[in-house]
Amino acid sequence: MESPKGQAVDSSCKLILAVIRPHLVESLLDGLKLAPIEALTIKEVKGFGRQKNMLDQYSGDDFDLAFLPKVELSIWVDTLRLEEVLELIESICKTGRMGDGKIMVIADT
Repeated sequence: MESPKGQAVDSSCKLILAVIRPHLVESLLDGLKLAPIEALTIKEVKGFGRQKNMLDQYSGDDFDLAFLPKVELSIWVDTLRLEEVLELIESICKTGRMGDGKIMVIADT
């Protein structure tokens, strides 16, 4: 792909997988409305990370003790705008507490 000035432009995309706390989804979606993203999907997921040894703090049945509810966002973004979108996600979703979730970047093949 070429820019209007005839310079080559990297048009590759990266896939951002963000696993976040469910109550932060609406705030993140509001923040992403004007962000330079190509596509977005959302899934409700369950899982655990480093806090697995602290799961007894949560009440419920055995299934609840094994996995915590999270939301996974798959966000496709142009490589040139990747850092901008990552900073936006982190600024909205990072509380500094265990269980904030994970952000992963995967190259689009």
